[in-house]
Amino acid sequence: MLDLQNITLHYGQSQILYDVNLQAETGKITCLMGTNGVGKTSLMKVISGTHAHSGGTYKLDGEDQGRAAAHVLARRGVGYVPQGRDIFPLLTVRENMEIGFACLDKSEHSLPEQMFELFPVLKEMQHRRGGDLSGGQQQQLAIARALITRPKLLLLDEPTEGIQPNIIQQIGRVISYLKDQGEMAIVLVEQYFEFAYGLADHFYSMRRGEIILDAAKGSVPKSKVLKTLSV
Repeated sequence: MLDLQNITLHYGQSQILYDVNLQAETGKITCLMGTNGVGKTSLMKVISGTHAHSGGTYKLDGEDQGRAAAHVLARRGVGYVPQGRDIFPLLTVRENMEIGFACLDKSEHSLPEQMFELFPVLKEMQHRRGGDLSGGQQQQLAIARALITRPKLLLLDEPTEGIQPNIIQQIGRVISYLKDQGEMAIVLVEQYFEFAYGLADHFYSMRRGEIILDAAKGSVPKSKVLKTLSV
């Protein structure tokens, strides 16, 4: 599904990413790990189209995406749950979810009942404002909003950050369910190691804007994956 080759990224004169190669397959969870400030979120912005890469090639299903903008990539099947969630605080839960309709044909403008099955709290609170939800509830809303777009590639940037343990477990179950459906590739950026290790099929670790580990789960010891996260 996703194939990045030699991706570089600059913010002004500063280079952030250095020749990053990364692949993500449909039906699998690819986990991108690393300490703060190593370039994980910057790479997610490249994949989502919110920041154009400086060099390298970006392919989806074998087709070069060039430097397509975020709204174009969203229509091509890239769903993005950003770090910080980016919920619209004055819109209701339902209205936040309906923003995903922008990527769909008018005939598909309906909220699937499955969203409320995956996240029952959203059904209970669908008429409340997004800003009134707890952090964990907002994270569930952000994931549901991305799923409304029917993505082929789902990007999750730190979905457990600042979330209470019971919600983390629920989000983990949802991610596992989505994987088991076999209809999308999932790229997960995560610092909660045990959560990530339990879900991932393949690991990439970053340091200073470079990939320092590229390994399928089980092909390297768990301790080696963990060691790449040390400062």
